[in-house]
Amino acid sequence: MNDFTVTHATPEDLPAILGILNDIIATSTASWHEYPRDAAFMADWLAMRQKDYVVLAARDGSGLVGCASYGPYRTGSGYRLSVEHSLYVRADARRRGIGKALLAALIDSARAQGLHAIIGGIDGDNAVSIALHQAFGFVETGRLPEVGRKFDHWLTLVFLQKIL
Repeated sequence: MNDFTVTHATPEDLPAILGILNDIIATSTASWHEYPRDAAFMADWLAMRQKDYVVLAARDGSGLVGCASYGPYRTGSGYRLSVEHSLYVRADARRRGIGKALLAALIDSARAQGLHAIIGGIDGDNAVSIALHQAFGFVETGRLPEVGRKFDHWLTLVFLQKIL
């Protein structure tokens, strides 16, 4: 039995989402952003994502422990049935199944919304995230060597896709 729940995020979750995201930005290549986000940016982001897509929050007794969302893959109208997702778990809450629960909920939401494909762009060195996605039926569809740079290292972008 899980000791956490997954629900839709609310504006009250923004400070915790911002905390998780800014920690990821500062400490890892799970996000290739190099500079912290601020509350105004995140409020706009949440409003835009919730308008047409989804933002999920995982919570336990300590508060928000993870978040996940999807949004447009590309802007052309021909891409309207494909989305790109992101998923982050608070550092002290990892290895408890939260990422699995968030990814499963994202897939269910995308299916219910009538979407066709969900895509993840993952750092090629992030074996844990790649394995998580593969366990849910995502297939590697592309690899772009050295297209990003963070922490003075070149990063390889791996695209994983699941047809819904």
